[in-house]
Amino acid sequence: MKKGIIVIIVIVLLGMLGCNKYNGLVKQDENVKNKWGVVQSSYQRRADLIPNLVSTVKGAANFETTTLTQVMEARASATQIKVDVNDLSPEKIQQYQAAQGQLSQALGRLLAVSESYPELKANQNFLNLQAQLEGTENRINVARNDFNESVKGYNNSVRAFPGNIVAGLGGFKQKGYFEATAGSEKAPEVKF
Repeated sequence: MKKGIIVIIVIVLLGMLGCNKYNGLVKQDENVKNKWGVVQSSYQRRADLIPNLVSTVKGAANFETTTLTQVMEARASATQIKVDVNDLSPEKIQQYQAAQGQLSQALGRLLAVSESYPELKANQNFLNLQAQLEGTENRINVARNDFNESVKGYNNSVRAFPGNIVAGLGGFKQKGYFEATAGSEKAPEVKF
């Protein structure tokens, strides 16, 4: 009789521990999804600002239309890549990041070319949009870092014992990180 009660108590305690671990994984999974939403929102803000920047530049200077075309094409490409929040695999994140990287490069070229046009540099609308883009890039960086931190906590829980058992039973899998774009360790060269 005493052994039966002890076995029941142990089973109940293990069940409670498993439920607690499972609920913790659900919360961390939702946190990762939330952080991914912030990353996407930050990139969307940048995509929304680009048409205004291009219009301002067109109105203030008549120069290299190929640069403006590249920016708009990169924006279109970046906004077409969608990642399902339930499938944050490293491959999907890398595809998303590659499209955003092309847009970053195009914006860098646009801003570098604008240095050659003093009347554009002095245009208040351009300066305001440039400041907005700089702020947006900072937001994107913070959002990516926050996302990676939440993925780290989630992945630790999914991989560590006894969470890995509960994760396996609950279908929780590791999530992918944002990683630096290849070649980003080198500072871009701006020539005039």
